Amino acid sequence: MDVVLAPDIYVNASVALGSAPEHAVRRAFGGPGKPKASPWVMERVESMLRAIPEFKDDAIAQQMATIRGLVDLVQTDEFFIEDWDKALVALAKAAGVGRVMTDHPDLLASQSVSGIEFVSSDHWLIEQMTPPPPPRP
Repeated sequence: MDVVLAPDIYVNASVALGSAPEHAVRRAFGGPGKPKASPWVMERVESMLRAIPEFKDDAIAQQMATIRGLVDLVQTDEFFIEDWDKALVALAKAAGVGRVMTDHPDLLASQSVSGIEFVSSDHWLIEQMTPPPPPRP
C-alpha cells in the first residue's frame, strides 16, 4: 500500500457507507498487506466516533476492535490532539510511504509537508482505477 490513512478517512468510512472514504478503505484493506496506523490515529478515530451521538459505546468498541484487527500499529513519537500534520507525517515515514490519504481540507490545502504528500480519497480511488500507460516500444 502506498498510503497511510488519516483518522477522518476511518471515521467517514464508518459513518458514510457508499462514500469515497468507505470505498477507499475497502480497497486499502483488500490489498496484500495490512495498512499501517499509529496509536495517535487510533486515539483520534475513537475520539471522533465518540463525538457522533448515533454511535453508542458498544458500537464504538466494536468498530475500534474491527479497525485494530485490520491494521498493523507502528510506533511514532507522541503528539498532541491538534498535531495532525506532524503525527501523520511521522506515521507515513514510519510506514515507509510517501503519502497520507485524508479528506481534511487544511491538510489537502497544504498538499505536502516534509516530503509527505496529502491526497484525497477521491483522488486516490481514481489513481487505483486508472490503468497504467502502455509500455513504450
